[in-house]
Amino acid sequence: MNNSVGNTGRVLWAGLRALLVLTLVCGVLYPLAVTGVAQLAFPGKANGSEIKDASGRVVGSELIGQSYEDLRWFQPRPSNGLGANSANTRYELVLSGATNRSGDNEDLIAWVTDAKTAVVRDNSVNGHAVKPSDVPADAVTSSGSGLDPHISPEYARLQVRRVAEKNHLTVARVEKLVADHTDGRILGFIGEPRVNVLQLNSSLRELLSRQ
Repeated sequence: MNNSVGNTGRVLWAGLRALLVLTLVCGVLYPLAVTGVAQLAFPGKANGSEIKDASGRVVGSELIGQSYEDLRWFQPRPSNGLGANSANTRYELVLSGATNRSGDNEDLIAWVTDAKTAVVRDNSVNGHAVKPSDVPADAVTSSGSGLDPHISPEYARLQVRRVAEKNHLTVARVEKLVADHTDGRILGFIGEPRVNVLQLNSSLRELLSRQ
Protein backbone atom coordinates (compact mmCIF):
# COMPACT_ATOMS: atom_id res chain seq x y z
CA MET A 1 0.00 0.00 0.00
CA ASN A 2 2.77 2.39 0.99
CA ASN A 3 4.74 1.50 -2.12
CA SER A 4 1.70 2.18 -4.29
CA VAL A 5 1.13 5.57 -2.69
CA GLY A 6 4.82 6.40 -2.98
CA ASN A 7 4.95 5.45 -6.63
CA THR A 8 1.85 7.51 -7.34
CA GLY A 9 3.38 10.48 -5.55
CA ARG A 10 6.61 10.21 -7.54
CA VAL A 11 4.69 10.00 -10.82
CA LEU A 12 2.57 13.02 -9.92
CA TRP A 13 5.66 15.01 -8.86
CA ALA A 14 7.47 14.08 -12.08
CA GLY A 15 4.43 15.13 -14.09
CA LEU A 16 4.17 18.43 -12.21
CA ARG A 17 7.85 19.15 -12.79
CA ALA A 18 7.48 18.41 -16.50
CA LEU A 19 4.44 20.69 -16.62
CA LEU A 20 6.33 23.52 -14.92
CA VAL A 21 9.41 23.13 -17.12
CA LEU A 22 7.40 22.93 -20.35
CA THR A 23 5.26 25.90 -19.29
CA LEU A 24 8.40 27.93 -18.64
CA VAL A 25 10.09 26.90 -21.90
CA CYS A 26 7.10 26.87 -24.26
CA GLY A 27 4.92 29.45 -22.58
CA VAL A 28 7.49 32.03 -21.50
CA LEU A 29 11.01 31.62 -22.89
CA TYR A 30 10.09 30.61 -26.45
CA PRO A 31 7.51 33.41 -26.99
CA LEU A 32 9.94 35.95 -25.54
CA ALA A 33 12.72 34.71 -27.82
CA VAL A 34 10.54 34.76 -30.93
CA THR A 35 9.14 38.19 -30.07
CA GLY A 36 12.62 39.55 -29.40
CA VAL A 37 14.03 38.26 -32.69
CA ALA A 38 11.00 39.58 -34.60
CA GLN A 39 11.28 43.02 -33.01
CA LEU A 40 14.99 43.22 -33.81
CA ALA A 41 14.90 41.75 -37.33
CA PHE A 42 11.42 42.73 -38.61
CA PRO A 43 9.94 45.39 -36.31
CA GLY A 44 7.47 46.69 -38.92
CA LYS A 45 6.06 43.28 -39.79
CA ALA A 46 6.05 42.15 -36.16
CA ASN A 47 3.88 45.11 -35.21
CA GLY A 48 1.26 44.54 -37.89
CA SER A 49 2.81 46.25 -40.94
CA GLU A 50 1.20 49.51 -39.89
CA ILE A 51 0.89 52.44 -42.29
CA LYS A 52 1.10 55.92 -40.78
CA ASP A 53 0.14 59.29 -42.20
CA ALA A 54 2.33 62.39 -42.24
CA SER A 55 1.40 63.18 -38.63
CA GLY A 56 2.40 59.72 -37.42
CA ARG A 57 -1.16 58.49 -36.93
CA VAL A 58 -1.76 54.83 -37.82
CA VAL A 59 -4.25 54.64 -40.71
CA GLY A 60 -4.24 50.90 -41.27
CA SER A 61 -2.17 47.87 -42.16
CA GLU A 62 -0.59 47.26 -45.55
CA LEU A 63 -1.81 43.65 -45.25
CA ILE A 64 -5.57 44.35 -45.09
CA GLY A 65 -7.63 46.19 -47.70
CA GLN A 66 -9.88 49.12 -46.85
CA SER A 67 -12.94 50.53 -48.55
CA TYR A 68 -13.27 54.09 -49.88
CA GLU A 69 -16.78 55.37 -50.50
CA ASP A 70 -15.57 58.67 -51.99
CA LEU A 71 -14.49 58.26 -55.60
CA ARG A 72 -11.75 60.85 -55.08
CA TRP A 73 -9.65 57.91 -53.92
CA PHE A 74 -8.30 54.84 -55.66
CA GLN A 75 -10.66 51.93 -55.15
CA PRO A 76 -9.68 48.41 -54.00
CA ARG A 77 -10.90 45.07 -55.25
CA PRO A 78 -14.46 44.05 -54.42
CA SER A 79 -14.72 42.57 -50.95
CA ASN A 80 -15.80 38.96 -50.67
CA GLY A 81 -17.29 39.09 -54.17
CA LEU A 82 -20.07 41.35 -52.89
CA GLY A 83 -19.08 44.61 -54.58
CA ALA A 84 -21.93 46.03 -56.65
CA ASN A 85 -20.09 49.27 -57.45
CA SER A 86 -16.55 50.53 -57.55
CA ALA A 87 -16.82 52.03 -54.06
CA ASN A 88 -16.82 48.48 -52.62
CA THR A 89 -18.05 49.34 -49.15
CA ARG A 90 -18.40 45.78 -47.84
CA TYR A 91 -15.02 45.27 -46.18
CA GLU A 92 -15.85 43.49 -42.92
CA LEU A 93 -13.34 41.24 -41.20
CA VAL A 94 -16.04 38.88 -39.97
CA LEU A 95 -16.94 38.17 -43.59
CA SER A 96 -13.44 37.44 -44.79
CA GLY A 97 -13.31 34.60 -47.27
CA ALA A 98 -14.00 33.54 -50.82
CA THR A 99 -17.47 33.28 -52.38
CA ASN A 100 -16.96 29.59 -53.28
CA ARG A 101 -19.20 30.08 -56.30
CA SER A 102 -18.47 28.49 -59.66
CA GLY A 103 -17.80 30.51 -62.78
CA ASP A 104 -21.29 29.84 -64.14
CA ASN A 105 -23.11 30.77 -60.92
CA GLU A 106 -25.88 33.29 -61.69
CA ASP A 107 -25.20 35.42 -58.60
CA LEU A 108 -21.48 35.63 -59.35
CA ILE A 109 -22.14 36.54 -62.99
CA ALA A 110 -24.54 39.28 -61.86
CA TRP A 111 -21.99 40.67 -59.35
CA VAL A 112 -19.24 40.77 -61.94
CA THR A 113 -21.50 42.31 -64.58
CA ASP A 114 -22.75 45.01 -62.20
CA ALA A 115 -19.23 45.72 -60.95
CA LYS A 116 -17.89 46.08 -64.50
CA THR A 117 -20.73 48.44 -65.42
CA ALA A 118 -19.93 50.57 -62.36
CA VAL A 119 -16.20 50.62 -63.05
CA VAL A 120 -16.81 51.75 -66.63
CA ARG A 121 -19.26 54.43 -65.49
CA ASP A 122 -17.20 55.73 -62.57
CA ASN A 123 -13.93 55.95 -64.47
CA SER A 124 -15.21 57.46 -67.70
CA VAL A 125 -14.44 61.19 -67.66
CA ASN A 126 -14.79 64.02 -70.16
CA GLY A 127 -12.80 63.15 -73.25
CA HIS A 128 -11.94 59.64 -72.07
CA ALA A 129 -14.43 56.79 -72.11
CA VAL A 130 -13.49 53.49 -70.48
CA LYS A 131 -14.42 50.44 -72.53
CA PRO A 132 -15.62 47.21 -70.85
CA SER A 133 -12.64 45.44 -72.43
CA ASP A 134 -10.34 47.83 -70.51
CA VAL A 135 -11.54 46.56 -67.12
CA PRO A 136 -9.10 44.05 -65.57
CA ALA A 137 -10.33 40.99 -63.69
CA ASP A 138 -9.27 42.23 -60.26
CA ALA A 139 -11.57 45.27 -60.62
CA VAL A 140 -14.65 43.06 -60.57
CA THR A 141 -13.63 39.98 -58.56
CA SER A 142 -12.54 39.53 -54.97
CA SER A 143 -9.47 37.67 -53.77
CA GLY A 144 -9.58 34.39 -51.84
CA SER A 145 -9.57 36.28 -48.54
CA GLY A 146 -11.85 39.06 -49.73
CA LEU A 147 -9.49 41.56 -48.09
CA ASP A 148 -6.68 41.85 -50.63
CA PRO A 149 -4.81 45.16 -50.03
CA HIS A 150 -3.41 45.22 -53.57
CA ILE A 151 -4.73 45.89 -57.04
CA SER A 152 -3.06 45.36 -60.38
CA PRO A 153 -1.15 48.25 -62.01
CA GLU A 154 -3.70 48.03 -64.85
CA TYR A 155 -6.60 48.71 -62.48
CA ALA A 156 -4.69 51.54 -60.79
CA ARG A 157 -3.93 53.17 -64.16
CA LEU A 158 -7.57 52.80 -65.22
CA GLN A 159 -8.56 54.96 -62.23
CA VAL A 160 -5.96 57.68 -62.84
CA ARG A 161 -8.12 60.06 -64.90
CA ARG A 162 -11.03 59.89 -62.48
CA VAL A 163 -8.78 60.55 -59.47
CA ALA A 164 -7.03 63.38 -61.30
CA GLU A 165 -10.31 65.04 -62.29
CA LYS A 166 -11.95 64.79 -58.87
CA ASN A 167 -8.86 66.10 -57.08
CA HIS A 168 -7.99 68.79 -59.66
CA LEU A 169 -4.61 67.22 -60.40
CA THR A 170 -2.90 66.63 -63.71
CA VAL A 171 -3.08 63.15 -65.17
CA ALA A 172 0.71 63.05 -65.38
CA ARG A 173 1.03 63.75 -61.64
CA VAL A 174 -1.36 60.96 -60.70
CA GLU A 175 0.27 58.56 -63.16
CA LYS A 176 3.62 59.24 -61.48
CA LEU A 177 2.05 58.54 -58.10
CA VAL A 178 0.84 55.15 -59.35
CA ALA A 179 4.23 54.36 -60.90
CA ASP A 180 6.00 55.23 -57.64
CA HIS A 181 3.76 52.79 -55.74
CA THR A 182 3.92 49.91 -58.19
CA ASP A 183 5.87 46.96 -56.79
CA GLY A 184 7.39 44.41 -59.15
CA ARG A 185 7.55 40.65 -58.80
CA ILE A 186 9.31 39.37 -55.69
CA LEU A 187 12.89 38.46 -56.60
CA GLY A 188 11.94 39.28 -60.17
CA PHE A 189 9.84 36.19 -60.82
CA ILE A 190 7.48 35.46 -57.89
CA GLY A 191 3.92 36.76 -58.05
CA GLU A 192 2.64 39.65 -60.13
CA PRO A 193 3.26 43.42 -60.14
CA ARG A 194 0.92 45.09 -57.65
CA VAL A 195 -0.12 48.38 -56.08
CA ASN A 196 -1.00 48.72 -52.39
CA VAL A 197 -4.18 50.82 -52.33
CA LEU A 198 -3.79 52.14 -48.78
CA GLN A 199 -0.22 53.26 -49.38
CA LEU A 200 -1.23 54.87 -52.67
CA ASN A 201 -4.16 56.74 -51.13
CA SER A 202 -2.03 57.81 -48.16
CA SER A 203 0.48 59.38 -50.56
CA LEU A 204 -2.37 60.97 -52.51
CA ARG A 205 -3.71 62.48 -49.29
CA GLU A 206 -0.26 63.90 -48.47
CA LEU A 207 0.02 65.35 -51.97
CA LEU A 208 -3.36 67.05 -51.65
CA SER A 209 -2.48 68.47 -48.23
CA ARG A 210 0.53 70.24 -49.74
CA GLN A 211 -1.50 72.03 -52.41
